Amino acid sequence: MVSNIRTNIGMVTKRWNLFKLFSSEIHDSDFWDSLEETLISGDVGVDLTGEIIRDLREKSGSFRSMDQGKGLALLAGILSSHLSAVKGTGEPVRFGESPTAVMLLGVNGSGKTTTAAKMAWNLQKEGKKVILAAADTYRAAATDQLKTWGELSGTRVVAHATGGDPGAVVFDAIRAAKAGGHDCLIIDTAGRLHTRSNLMEELKKMMRIIEGNCAEWIVESLLVIDAVTGQNGFRQAEAFGNTISLTGAVITKYDHTAKGGIILSVGRELGLPVRYVGLGEGIEDLRLFEPEAFVEALLGINSGVA
Repeated sequence: MVSNIRTNIGMVTKRWNLFKLFSSEIHDSDFWDSLEETLISGDVGVDLTGEIIRDLREKSGSFRSMDQGKGLALLAGILSSHLSAVKGTGEPVRFGESPTAVMLLGVNGSGKTTTAAKMAWNLQKEGKKVILAAADTYRAAATDQLKTWGELSGTRVVAHATGGDPGAVVFDAIRAAKAGGHDCLIIDTAGRLHTRSNLMEELKKMMRIIEGNCAEWIVESLLVIDAVTGQNGFRQAEAFGNTISLTGAVITKYDHTAKGGIILSVGRELGLPVRYVGLGEGIEDLRLFEPEAFVEALLGINSGVA
């Protein structure tokens, strides 16, 4: 798994140019300017970039210059510490004696439907009995897509007609999960923006249905973020945390982007642990996020990426 993550993230390193950047002397002013520009353009965010650079300056202060390996190792330690500071980073969906409900939230096009199917596939491989709820009733394509993925993964999908009440889908899916002795219910919701207050209210309604009918269940609310959209994507998604109590984030489409810093930013800006990362289009391409492997791949450490 680690090698796959490094392979997919390796392309990001070429865009960031951090491996080459650390070939210069670390006390050179051009180095710090280039590092700042690289981190911000990679979607780390202005505030967090400032913190990272201050930390690196402090840790490297006793050196007149530094070789590439030493500089990268210091930066790797700083980035890893920022990731590990967010409790729950890289943790899988939780299970207990009662079933687990997983609600997937996010803006349009973030990859919620495919994430739902991939998560179902992974959990079923672990021996869990999973059922899917097609609660995106606004797009017929979303329901059809989830049904197709459900057939591929061998997962039952509870769905209603297009334009129906998403809350009713969730209610029926809960009943089906209880009747079928399922371990996990995964709910695919409609994409929405914070400006659509009626749609955000529907999320609250769905959560009330879960809480009212699944008192003993573990509930996971995962925000799905498209890495390609970078800072813009999760800036819009900040309102989700004001609507639903979120338990983590899933970063999708990561193999298509050089915006590696978004994974660092999610914890800082949204206070959310990155739980999973999508590395491709295949049904097996949803993986638990591994901070150390991510940082090593991002920086080109031990990967030969230059």
